[in-house]
Amino acid sequence: MLSLIVHAMLGVAVVWLLVAANRAIFRRPATGPLISALEGACYVVGVASVLLGWYFNIRFVREYAHGNTNPIWGDGSWAHYIQLMYVNPAASSAGQDYTIGNLVLLPLMTIVDGRRRGIARPWLYFVASLFTSFAFAWAFYLATVERQRRLTAVTPPALSDLQP
Repeated sequence: MLSLIVHAMLGVAVVWLLVAANRAIFRRPATGPLISALEGACYVVGVASVLLGWYFNIRFVREYAHGNTNPIWGDGSWAHYIQLMYVNPAASSAGQDYTIGNLVLLPLMTIVDGRRRGIARPWLYFVASLFTSFAFAWAFYLATVERQRRLTAVTPPALSDLQP
């Protein structure tokens, strides 16, 4: 169980680092709501993903660790978790999809797109996924992009401003 607590602390630390590195994006908006409906939906989905994932992670460790305190190898470890993710064709289908999405597409998209958008340290979204969940990291990135869009949206000039 200690490894799960450390895992959770690392997840919180990485999210904090992302917010701290992007203070301009996460500042309070001058106008409008603190969080838009889309941002809120992303946060709700992300938090739900973490809660569900941790429910199953705690069950996994309780049912499989059998006193093993090594989080890397042995019963109830990461290696054991990965083995069980490919235990049958149905699990393997979902496992390979998750693996490709989390280890290839999430970092590729967040790093390339994040740099284009001026998001500092976008690689931390991938690191966050290792300690939270793939869905949380993806939802957090989408909420960040939406927040940045709202904060940088230029209000179109009024028609009276355009007339000579």
